[in-house]
Amino acid sequence: MSTKLETSDLKWTVFPSTEPQWEEMSGLDEENNIVRTFQFCPPDSSGSHWVRTTLLERRGASQVYVELRFTMMECSSVPTQHRGCKETFNLFYYEADADEATLTNPPWMENPYVKVDTVAADFLLRRGGERKSNLKTVRLGPLTKRGFYLAFQAQGACMALLSVRVFFKKCPALTRSFSSFPETVPHALVWQAPGQCVENAAQPATPTATPPHMFCGENGEWVGMPSTTCACRPGYEPVDDDSRCRACPQGHFKAAMGASPCRRCPEFSLAVSSGSPVCLCRQGYHRAEADPPDTPCTTPPSAPRSLVTQIDDTSVTLEWSEPLQLGGRQDLSYTVQCRHCGPGGRCAPCADSVSYRPAQRGLTGRRVVVWGLQPHTTYSFSIEALNGVSQQSGSEPASESVNVTTTRNVPVSAIRRNHATENSITLEWSVPAEPPYTILGYQLRYSAKVSALWDVLGPSSIWRYTETPTTHAVLSDLRRATQYEVQIRARTPAGYGSFSPLVGFRIELNPSAIITHRMCLCMCLSACVRVCVCVCVCVCVRPAVKVYIDPFTYEDPNEAVREFAKEIDVSFVKIEEVIGAGEFGEVCRGRLQVPGKKENYVAIKTLKGGYTEKQRRDFLSEASIMGQFQHPNIIHLEGVITASCPVMILTEYMENGALDSFLRLNDGQFTPIQLVGMLRGIASGMKYLSEMSYVHRDLAARNILVNSNLVCKVSDFGLSRFLQENSSDPTYTSSLGGKIPIRWTAPEAIAFRKFTSASDIWSYGIVMWEVMSFGERPYWDMSNQDVINAIEQDYRLPPPPDCPTSLHQLMLDCWQKERGTRPRFAAIVSALDKLIRNPASLKVVARDGAGDLLRIGVTLAGHQKKIMSSIQTLRVHSKSPGGGQY
Repeated sequence: MSTKLETSDLKWTVFPSTEPQWEEMSGLDEENNIVRTFQFCPPDSSGSHWVRTTLLERRGASQVYVELRFTMMECSSVPTQHRGCKETFNLFYYEADADEATLTNPPWMENPYVKVDTVAADFLLRRGGERKSNLKTVRLGPLTKRGFYLAFQAQGACMALLSVRVFFKKCPALTRSFSSFPETVPHALVWQAPGQCVENAAQPATPTATPPHMFCGENGEWVGMPSTTCACRPGYEPVDDDSRCRACPQGHFKAAMGASPCRRCPEFSLAVSSGSPVCLCRQGYHRAEADPPDTPCTTPPSAPRSLVTQIDDTSVTLEWSEPLQLGGRQDLSYTVQCRHCGPGGRCAPCADSVSYRPAQRGLTGRRVVVWGLQPHTTYSFSIEALNGVSQQSGSEPASESVNVTTTRNVPVSAIRRNHATENSITLEWSVPAEPPYTILGYQLRYSAKVSALWDVLGPSSIWRYTETPTTHAVLSDLRRATQYEVQIRARTPAGYGSFSPLVGFRIELNPSAIITHRMCLCMCLSACVRVCVCVCVCVCVRPAVKVYIDPFTYEDPNEAVREFAKEIDVSFVKIEEVIGAGEFGEVCRGRLQVPGKKENYVAIKTLKGGYTEKQRRDFLSEASIMGQFQHPNIIHLEGVITASCPVMILTEYMENGALDSFLRLNDGQFTPIQLVGMLRGIASGMKYLSEMSYVHRDLAARNILVNSNLVCKVSDFGLSRFLQENSSDPTYTSSLGGKIPIRWTAPEAIAFRKFTSASDIWSYGIVMWEVMSFGERPYWDMSNQDVINAIEQDYRLPPPPDCPTSLHQLMLDCWQKERGTRPRFAAIVSALDKLIRNPASLKVVARDGAGDLLRIGVTLAGHQKKIMSSIQTLRVHSKSPGGGQY
């Protein structure tokens, strides 16, 4: 309501009505528009004079505002000035559900009327002064009934009510966060306004989803942010500050509901219409069911290549190469199809008795052994290449086939004992007089039938092997009074045949040996006491020292494997995932479950297919070496698998991986005492190796493994290295071509190939530097030749940032030029133990220039390392004979 819009009688009620002092008249406002006004200027101050509006509808508003424009005469300027003159008036209101007010009802008094305010003028009119009006706005509420009346009471004032405007505030229509909210009148101090999702937007279909809402304040302003889960539907993207959703254009898609933008279709797919939630694959391309919509469409792989076979009488080994086309996927696998072919050329699927190692389907390797075949029989084998979209393609998988005929078996029979002693037995056997193939030799395997192992594991876990070119062999180093089981098979140009049935022989003691043993026992009994005393004294003075045996000193290196490594049945092992790649093949994580023992995680090194016999021997040599060591800081060998393919080496699993990458990942996260504890473990393991006369030759942080308890263990007992000749950048190269940087190698080993425990000490000093610098690369970006030149000029690595002085001094001791002056590992372990017992000594930090960098404002650790490494490189070049002068 606004009186400015009225041009006729306002029909307000005046009290008292007999001699009304409020007078309605027409006048001009500030803009010279005709308006209806009420004036009040009584000749005296007696009585209370009221004027009341008609009923005003509140229209749902709980709070309304009244804007008053009026003039007020200063009392001193009133022509008929009286003592009761005032310069204020009162504003009241009265609520009603109907237009029920009369001249007498409600009574003209403060109760039932509700007083709003006593209104005073900011500007008063004076005679001859400026004519200026007052503007006041007051708030009414809370209102609860249908409407209300406004009432103005004047007592002794001389004034004019120029205009009255009654209004309420409302929140305007709003679109925000993909939600639209209508124009809202607040019915309380804060009113919750419901909304709805904009076009092409929706809420996720969840049980807890509620319609969007937002709060409207009594002042007509929206409060805070909307509570909404509305988002653009699939195929639509947000635009205009999240106020609306636009369809994705052709060639673009959006797969999920949300605020993400549309994306271009992946390779080999298209979207022919706008608003597409997914791009369809082109003809001949497919997606697997598990592929997300943003992955490119792919094709099945091409056929495997270069299928080769190794055949004997009952088995075939198949090996092949990877397909030329993988179809754009990495989930390549293979399936082996076997068909038995009869004399007429007709082929049928192989019987269920045929077995496949490691499996018939889902192969990820490229080698399989098929067992249980019939001798002198033709088979057809197909290797199918598959990936995740082979099934969607609807076509037969691409495959490579080969037909083979198994060899005739050369049976071995009539195994008999020719001669026996207390710890050996000589066996003979028979073969057909005219075998179908030339016999190249025989393989024997035998096992002691010890009930504790035999009943649980069977003979396969404890077989020992030997070979002979003739039809007789001597088995030695046998246990007395023990039953042995023996099997023999022939080897022809086509490979090995089948083993003969088990034959048992018992090693017995002869009577003369029993008498001899009793006499020896009596003669030695008295001497045993004296010998035991001497032995006890010797053991207390110096424990027995086990000496490392080089497996390459064995005439048959396989014998070293059988002696130092335990053979594990392949069925006890489950490979879970590939975690890396080594020189010989993949490195996997798996589980080892030996019957009667707790299942535990193991690291599995595999020998890739297509290996030579030398590569197999070199691969297993690490197991022969590792199997001789038993120490908490040396990686533990669980066993080997040589009786099946692929050949595997199983070691304990170290959760945190290599020490260098682990330190880089946790840069600055360990205290000096924790780092010293790691170094102490490495030194303890090297002390053990040096006491066994083993020289590691490649000690570096990358060859130290860390478990979940931060225990460090020495690993990588591969082949010995030799210095590569005629190279401008000298490196150590294994016989298989794997280059090792020389930054960890002692100078005499570089110059003269002189590897000793003292050269391992030098390498250990570099490992100390790596640990204290959290995996920094030794000598930074210097070339190998620069490193050699710097060491020859007596340059040594500076202390890493915050490195205790005592530790850097120990590093310098390890880097003594004369190898004889370097400390031994026993002394290093002792020195580190003293530091651990006295942590305060680790607080004395070597000055490295990092403090100066902090003072000039270089605060980031990465920037400090780069600057310090550059400074050290400049120092090295300035010391070198050809270096410039700075």
